[in-house]
Amino acid sequence: MKSMKRVLVGISTLLVMSSALAACGGNSNSNSNSNASSPTTAPAASATEAPAKSNGEKVTINLWSFTDEIPNMTKKYLEVHPDANVEFKTTVIATTDGAYQPALDQALAAGGKDAPDIYAAESAFVLKYTQGDASSYAANYADLGLDDQMVKDAGIAQYSVDIGSKDGQLKGLGYQATGGAFIYRRSIAKEVFGTDDPATIKTEVGPGWDKFFDAAAKLKAKGYGIVSGDGDIWHPIENSSDKGWLVDGKLHIDPKREEFLDLSKKLKDNGYHNDTTDWTEAWYADMSGTGAQPIFGFFGPAWLINYVMNGQVKDTNGDWAVTEPPTGFFWGGTWLLASQEAAKDEAKKQAVADFIKWVTLDTSETGLQYYWANGTMKEGEQGTKDSVASSVVMGKSNGEVPLLGGQNMFDVFVPANANASGKNLTQYDETINKLWRDQVREYTAGKKSRDKAIATFKQQVKDQLNIESE
Repeated sequence: MKSMKRVLVGISTLLVMSSALAACGGNSNSNSNSNASSPTTAPAASATEAPAKSNGEKVTINLWSFTDEIPNMTKKYLEVHPDANVEFKTTVIATTDGAYQPALDQALAAGGKDAPDIYAAESAFVLKYTQGDASSYAANYADLGLDDQMVKDAGIAQYSVDIGSKDGQLKGLGYQATGGAFIYRRSIAKEVFGTDDPATIKTEVGPGWDKFFDAAAKLKAKGYGIVSGDGDIWHPIENSSDKGWLVDGKLHIDPKREEFLDLSKKLKDNGYHNDTTDWTEAWYADMSGTGAQPIFGFFGPAWLINYVMNGQVKDTNGDWAVTEPPTGFFWGGTWLLASQEAAKDEAKKQAVADFIKWVTLDTSETGLQYYWANGTMKEGEQGTKDSVASSVVMGKSNGEVPLLGGQNMFDVFVPANANASGKNLTQYDETINKLWRDQVREYTAGKKSRDKAIATFKQQVKDQLNIESE
């Protein structure tokens, strides 16, 4: 998307969005292959038409998104399906300043012929639409004729299914897969660990945080930091916790998330990082090796490599590799949902189902998944390769990228996607995560005691979200 944060996912897809990709997902991170729309108070609408068949009126699909990524997919869809009797009317509203969700909510509630038929939600707020307050608007994929067997046949990562489901009914799927890996410098690995082989480095940095910090000590002895800032370990910690921020309607601090206080302090006290904040110039500098001390690695999905690091690594391009992280996690992503209203009209239901299937479940070489994985959206042009929802597609695709020295990243991201969990999210994560990370930094900077940081966090959650602590 336009801000580097946003470029990211889903990007994240991606992308952090407030953060950049809102990339994609996280602090509001979202990643995306495309640029985010610039902030706007009025939605931008456009239509993409397919040649009408000789019989029957064209079906109009109202498509809402927060970037032009999915709207651009409609052009490829119509190119591949020239006989499709459909036109897409697209509305793009950036998530900047929180503009997208209120507009989408209003449009869904209003209904009518201009209401969204297909709409996108990124990881930072997708649970609101699949499981939470706005989930009643979404149709079940099964009612569109997209059944569980199709999901299994495509090898869709379970975390993505879990996030997109309510009470066992699938309501949304993504086209990207955003399982995370550890992305590290080959030259530093050779100097400190004697090899840059991903299979060996995996056992140096994990599994578990004890091994990760053992590696940090070895790196520090040679003059290197293991990560750029504490934000780099937050996403693996957040998304590997056993429970989310809410348990029985009350704020719950999972022990693994509470440990972030101690791990963050350990990084800072031992000089194991450069104490940067993600989505800042200092963070980017560590990707190019020009920071305060050389940094060994970053945690992230394929979109972090493709849409963030790719523009920042400069002289370190090709000196990177990916391996499995100390713990499984995901970061970012964008899910597609269909409205229940659209599912009530047979012609529209079929048109909506055909497009969603092509984007999320079609494993053929003319499906969006294959084009996206191989960077072949534009014929005759090598675009960006990306990790996709279907492990079946990645298994028959070429994931070799120059930034990773020619390594096939799919060899790592397929298991990374399988090892991620989608069962610890809440619809309030975007807000609560920011409050938590801010208080952790207050503690590690010596401005507050550990207990005071936790107490402040709990009070802020109560004040802002009216959520009591356990």
